[in-house]
Amino acid sequence: MTGSDVQMSPLSAVGLVAGREISTRVNSKAYRITTLVMVLIILAMTLVFKFLSGGSGGADSTVGYVPAAAELAKPLVATGESIGQKIAAQPVANQSEGVAKLRDGSIDALLVQDAKQIHVQVKKTLDAKLKNTLSVLSKQVALNQGIESLGVPDGVRKVDQAVAGAKVDELPPLEKPYDYNGQQLVLGIIAGVLIYLSLMINGQSVAQGVVEEKTSRVVELLLSTIKPWQLMAGKVLGIGTVGLIQMLAIGIVGVASGLGLGVLTISVNAAVGTVVWLIVWYLLGFFMYSIVFAALGALVSRQEDVGGATMPALMFVIAGYVVGISILPSNPGSTLAEVLSVIPVFAPTLMPMRLAMGGVPVWEAVLSVGLVMALIPALIWLAARIYRNAVMRTGAKVKLRDALSAA
Repeated sequence: MTGSDVQMSPLSAVGLVAGREISTRVNSKAYRITTLVMVLIILAMTLVFKFLSGGSGGADSTVGYVPAAAELAKPLVATGESIGQKIAAQPVANQSEGVAKLRDGSIDALLVQDAKQIHVQVKKTLDAKLKNTLSVLSKQVALNQGIESLGVPDGVRKVDQAVAGAKVDELPPLEKPYDYNGQQLVLGIIAGVLIYLSLMINGQSVAQGVVEEKTSRVVELLLSTIKPWQLMAGKVLGIGTVGLIQMLAIGIVGVASGLGLGVLTISVNAAVGTVVWLIVWYLLGFFMYSIVFAALGALVSRQEDVGGATMPALMFVIAGYVVGISILPSNPGSTLAEVLSVIPVFAPTLMPMRLAMGGVPVWEAVLSVGLVMALIPALIWLAARIYRNAVMRTGAKVKLRDALSAA
């Protein structure tokens, strides 16, 4: 029986190619080592964050104080809380011990001399936020001393009570604020980076695999049994599944270790939601771009030409990633990022960042997913035409115009 006599359903043909890709790549030593290294990096990052935040119990700054300045400890902590800074006050036996702690990084600043005035010593520079807190405390100390000098009975206590009870009457905002915190911001950036790297690595693998089969003439044998679009779809599905395994491993290990070690203090639902959106957008982004990469890879016959052939598509991936990491951390409500995150070619890297940070209207998330899903069938039709007309041509690079117009 010849290859042309073999009858195979389209689904079986795609599944056969996908299974071959999955088996080959999952069993390769390079894939296993890469996946293990990426998981270990996530674990190492979690441990580093735990170590950095564990020394001061999650405080923004740790301030030591000598016995003579002990009266400043509680007011310092209270002043920090009033302006949104968490400060840990730590007693030291004497100034020499405090200086030693400054040198080894155990404390960020040291209050010395007495409690009549703020005398602070640091290792190199005084943190700007801590300096602001100390400045506010200094004014309060000066005010208390002024009241005492006036001889007003119980004046200091009454003033301190009045100051402690004073608050700003905040009117309802004109617009609903973005509901995110620093940890969500970090998760969003990590999600964007992971998707970006996956698209760059696995997407390129699709194009390189096409060229490898094309130059080794394996494609001729495969196409004697199955149709070109089935071969392309199977390759994309197989490599996409392999990449999904990596995403699941990294996402689950990262969230589990973060929650288990107390590094992530956001809700479990928020953390799991980030992983779910990461997987959704990895799948959407990968299938959208990999279909294009497969078609563009079919235009060339040498591995060294793959980069140049796929670069036009990669530019959109890079552009979305650059906008995300450069604009969103400082301006989560950026109109530019909001608009681009809905456009399909930029959405796979931008939208998961915004979703992890929070504040994305439901209609925007639904519209973004819907537009990508609507675009994928059109890309499949276009890429299949290019792939069919170019994959059997070896030698010189096939022009895109020729691949589109060929019968």
